[in-house]
Amino acid sequence: MTRTVIESKSKTVIIGFDEPFCVIGERINPTGRKKLAAELEAGNFETVLRDALEQVACGATVLDVNSGAVFTNKMAEDPRYADNNFVEPPLMHELITRIQAVTDAPLCIDSSVPGALEAGLKAAEGRPLLNSVTGEEDRLELVLPLVKKYNVPVVAISNDDTGISEDPDVRFAVAKKIVERAADFGIPAHDIVVDPLVMPVGAMGSAGQQVFTLVRRLREELGVNTTCGASNISFGLPQRHGINGAFLPMAIGAGMTSAIMNPVRMQEMEAIRAANFLMNHDANGGEWIRFAKVIEAVEGGMSFAEASASIGAAGGRGGRRGGRRG
Repeated sequence: MTRTVIESKSKTVIIGFDEPFCVIGERINPTGRKKLAAELEAGNFETVLRDALEQVACGATVLDVNSGAVFTNKMAEDPRYADNNFVEPPLMHELITRIQAVTDAPLCIDSSVPGALEAGLKAAEGRPLLNSVTGEEDRLELVLPLVKKYNVPVVAISNDDTGISEDPDVRFAVAKKIVERAADFGIPAHDIVVDPLVMPVGAMGSAGQQVFTLVRRLREELGVNTTCGASNISFGLPQRHGINGAFLPMAIGAGMTSAIMNPVRMQEMEAIRAANFLMNHDANGGEWIRFAKVIEAVEGGMSFAEASASIGAAGGRGGRRGGRRG
């Protein structure tokens, strides 16, 4: 069975076909969050740390850390701040260091800037997930050597120099190319987590069916784990959480093994807990029973994050470990 191992200094999370669905918390991301970007520019990490703790409490077993901030005020004073290659590496290092001080959840280092990826790798304790590599030649040549050097798994996004194709066969071919190129660097398929790219169902009626078919092919033909930006499926539509809550169990049933998503949304997490139970990835329904207590507490007036932290419903099979990656 394909098993992708992600580790912090003291905890191990396994993404795999026979493991509970891995929830990768998406909230530590300043893209589109002007208030968070302004806080980071001012050296204020309170929201980041709160988001980290809330996401873990609500069920994230891995935390995505994105350093794509725009420092508007500093940019006006110093033109170097207009360059992400200048801004992101020190910011990523600071983010990783501070987050590791408050949680032992394994991390996913997320940036389009290779210098930021390496800064995160240097700061990370354990074996983080790297996010991401695409099929573009220059990206392959920049990112895959980092994956090999630091012996970490990587998210492979199914687009290349031609952009994002609406043809699922093209997206599969790009994923296959990345897996093959990774092998040239000595990187095994079990360290590749493919994102087949979820299209908005409001713009493409077959988007869900495409993803389910792609996930099955990726699992059966390439033997790789998969992930996605789960909320993309409902982009632009009303009542998005209803669509997300239906999409996730269907994706899990098709073989998807992880998603980058917002775990603070109870409806989506309820769907994932139920799917884990139905897929026999929740022994004796223990996690489902604990989650039911969280729902009862929310119905009694607590917030989902408060109830989750109070009852201890977070987690999957992320286990403690000794030592660290060499």
